[in-house]
Amino acid sequence: MMLFRERQQIVICVVAAAMIGGFVLFRYLPLRRRLQSVKQAHAAQMVAISKVSAESQQIPTIREQLLQLQMAVENYERQIPVQRELGEFLQRIANLMNEHNLREQLIQPGNEVKAGELNCIPVNMQCKGGLSQIFEFYRRVQGLDRLVRIEHVKLVNDGGFSGEVIMQTKVVIYYRAEVKQG
Repeated sequence: MMLFRERQQIVICVVAAAMIGGFVLFRYLPLRRRLQSVKQAHAAQMVAISKVSAESQQIPTIREQLLQLQMAVENYERQIPVQRELGEFLQRIANLMNEHNLREQLIQPGNEVKAGELNCIPVNMQCKGGLSQIFEFYRRVQGLDRLVRIEHVKLVNDGGFSGEVIMQTKVVIYYRAEVKQG
């Protein structure tokens, strides 16, 4: 009878161990893995939420930058005329040179270059005057209502060291090509 009880206890222990092992293997471990994946997903969502929150605080700044860029683009469009208006531009440059008492003026347009929707006209300018007069001339050229890109500037002292400077400049002006509808 003792042997029977010992066997019965061993069987009970084996069944209990099998039940515990089955519970751990088939119930506890899958639930623990699932809990860890839920925690990781929660942490990832919290990171995403904090990132979105930080980025949403930047929206007013970005909106302001967008408005500034739109204003700059509007000004850019206005600075590139639809017509060539080369003669008018050359006259304005000559008038600016005269206003600043620049002498020995030479204003010479180059060959027009077509580049898609924009056309460019290089213009070579040369004059002689004081350095402050020339810098004031450049400041006024930059303030023109037409887009002017200064590509090359050469300033050379007068041979007699009189304080005069000979300026040679190459600028490019732009105008929009008229789109022909047909």
